[in-house]
Amino acid sequence: MITDTHAHVFWTDFDADRQAVLERARAAEVSRMIIVGTNPDTSAQAFALCEGQTGLHPSAGIHPHDAADHGEDSRELIRELCLRPACVAVGETGLDWFKAFSPREAQVANFRWHLQLACELELPIIVHCRDAHLDTLALLREFSGVRGVMHCFTMGERELAPYLELGFYISFSGVVTYPKNIDNRAAAKVVPRERLLVETDCPFLAPQGQRGKRNEPALVRSVLEHIAHVRGDDFTQLARATSANASLLFGLPDL
Repeated sequence: MITDTHAHVFWTDFDADRQAVLERARAAEVSRMIIVGTNPDTSAQAFALCEGQTGLHPSAGIHPHDAADHGEDSRELIRELCLRPACVAVGETGLDWFKAFSPREAQVANFRWHLQLACELELPIIVHCRDAHLDTLALLREFSGVRGVMHCFTMGERELAPYLELGFYISFSGVVTYPKNIDNRAAAKVVPRERLLVETDCPFLAPQGQRGKRNEPALVRSVLEHIAHVRGDDFTQLARATSANASLLFGLPDL
């Protein structure tokens, strides 16, 4: 019933109990997960994890944190992974001016390359944006027709509108459950149902009540419950709607 549209279950945090994590997710009715790569190595790990696993679907990309460390050879590896039939998206990629682990110029070049690839392959793109709202918008607007998701959307209603105008889906994580994030909840309340997605971004950003602990796909249920409450929506109907949205965006079989 539920789709976690952004999970990093290949991370070493899950080495001791990965299969149990997947079983807990399915017990919580999280029947599908997008396993998102962040560089050539983790993207390859995402594909390996998904192979033979029902409901797991991989993406490949280079995270903005890693942009300065990966040039043409790495990009060619990402392209090769994205060309595989199993690949459902390009990314995670984007801009992060908050931590700035890579210089801005490297991040911009990296993001632009991924946008070109997504357009070329007609795949959706998974966009990371932190403290880089206007620059992210400017790059997205360079690529007419590009489609995708603003992953882990942490901004408010004011920043939301331009992404909706571009046709992007908006995905909310455990951040929306944190008491101080009033603006983020306001955005979650007004996103059109047909553009709404949910995610964990695990092992990061566990929802309130589990905050500070390792996140895992089963906990996306808490995110969805919180958003349903904020919106005044029925939980089951919202679960079905967000999963249907994931099917449309990522080209997944209907549940």
